[in-house]
Amino acid sequence: SRKLLPALVQLQAGNAFHERSYILGVGRTPMRDADFRERVQAPVELLERCFFQVVDYEDAATYATLAARLNELDRVHTVAHRRVLYLATPPGVAQIVVERLGASGLSSTSNDGWVRVVLEKPFGSDLASAKRMHQVLSGVFDESQIYRIDHYLGKDTVQNLLVFRFANAIYEPIWNRNYIDHVQISVAESEGVGRRAGYFDRTGLLRDMVQNHLLQLLCLTAMEPPCTMHECFMRDEKVQVLAAVAPLSPADGQRCSVRGQYAAGQIGDEVVRGYRSEPGIAADSAIETFTALRLEVDNWRWQGVPFYLRAGKRLARRSSEIVVQFKAVPASVLQPLIAAQLTPNRLHFQLQPAEGIQLRFETKAPGPQLRVRTAAMQFNYAEAFGGPPPDAYARLLLDVMLGDATLFLRQDWIEHAWTVLAPVLEYWSHDARDLAFYPAGSWGPAESTQLLARDAREWLAK
Repeated sequence: SRKLLPALVQLQAGNAFHERSYILGVGRTPMRDADFRERVQAPVELLERCFFQVVDYEDAATYATLAARLNELDRVHTVAHRRVLYLATPPGVAQIVVERLGASGLSSTSNDGWVRVVLEKPFGSDLASAKRMHQVLSGVFDESQIYRIDHYLGKDTVQNLLVFRFANAIYEPIWNRNYIDHVQISVAESEGVGRRAGYFDRTGLLRDMVQNHLLQLLCLTAMEPPCTMHECFMRDEKVQVLAAVAPLSPADGQRCSVRGQYAAGQIGDEVVRGYRSEPGIAADSAIETFTALRLEVDNWRWQGVPFYLRAGKRLARRSSEIVVQFKAVPASVLQPLIAAQLTPNRLHFQLQPAEGIQLRFETKAPGPQLRVRTAAMQFNYAEAFGGPPPDAYARLLLDVMLGDATLFLRQDWIEHAWTVLAPVLEYWSHDARDLAFYPAGSWGPAESTQLLARDAREWLAK
């Protein structure tokens, strides 16, 4: 209701959703076609193509009924067995659904059609479980049929990072260890766990946000230019980034990672409760709602350049941002100013909510004395294009229908991502004392500031 149906309505409005296509909602809740249509906020011409089928996830017989319903709808709408199966299911249900889809023949393609399956995160809870899930998937679907969705990759502002790097000749020559001091990637949320308490308290923020969203942003920032934007080359280059991340040992857990949990505090005018007081959360829960990491990409381009990743709930404001800090000038010719008085150049990629790009640089302040002030050149997405960016899910659903997997996750990328985070998870599992508390409405625990202070740096996105 929040994401998928509005995205399909958006595609319909843009004439990207074929007039013969239909939507079949599937779930355990008893519902008729008319009931389902009442929940779909869509134009009449699309509502007439919305249907619903009740399925018991574990009952093989109901999948046979589902297959018969799909075949009948395919015949009526003459879509020749071209199907997208979107598994918007709880994590524990996905495996049994995949197995039942295979046993009922719903995963099979025909000569004049295709079947593609879309899966949402989490893709396992560690490397071993990710491999087990893939074993189940690959036993039913071919890899070319599998679309592992991360909605961050569908955001125009995220894709704009690639355009900025590879369509502008002045930046790529300096996009390396010779000119860049460090990179910060921050995804901050002012909301708490909301209605996701049951899922989140089993998962935690590292698995929920870092393993997918933040590592994807790391890859897009650090990847080598692909031969073309073809899905194979794009996904190959992202895998190479994770393969080059310097391995952490469990002993690095304290030095390179921070985990925190929000306590009661205030965001704006609202006083909010702590995580352990949220409905459905255990009073002694040790699940992290904040994490910060220090990683290095051990290759020729990025040798010695730290990447700092930070994500958290109940922080001061909602913000997703990548900050590329360039190195300071080696010496100052602007006497009596010294080099330390000159602020290094910075690039801010603002992914949400104020989508845009900002370049900060030094300028002379007016007057006879030599005084320097930091100025900014700003690109604002809404101002430049007359409105906010399109919905990410609309773009990704269209890509699935077109068979373009460029912006979707490949299994080897997932396994590398879990490999990167495995030492942190192992360290946290053996030492619960490192859980730091921070007041809601702040920017996280003091330990997060100390993580950068050890390198004589500070968080720049605030």
